Amino acid sequence: MAGEYRFRPEHRLRQAGEFGAVFAYRRVLRGVRFDLHYRPNLLDSPRLGLVVPKRNARRAVQRNAIKRVVRELFRSQRSRLPAYDLIFRLARPSQTPDDRVLWKDEIEALLGRLPRNGST
Repeated sequence: MAGEYRFRPEHRLRQAGEFGAVFAYRRVLRGVRFDLHYRPNLLDSPRLGLVVPKRNARRAVQRNAIKRVVRELFRSQRSRLPAYDLIFRLARPSQTPDDRVLWKDEIEALLGRLPRNGST
């Protein structure tokens, strides 16, 4: 039971080519702070990549907190998500240093807007 909620290496985008393929597919859902780039994959489950630039989150503590929140939501919802390669990108700076509740709400909203059939 607990093993199915782990964030294993096969659930991550790791190589530059994997990130490049998602960005080249050019499908994006835009939120207030985050952009969600997505591309259908041929696997049985979704994979996650994160881009949190220093330009938009200056402090390492904030960048790590953002990544932690995204990974936790992905990990807990992975079984309900369609088979996509997903990249969450912090596109605009956050106004306050620790907006975890706002980040969580926006990330959940973006995941909810993903097309379910995997063909778009």
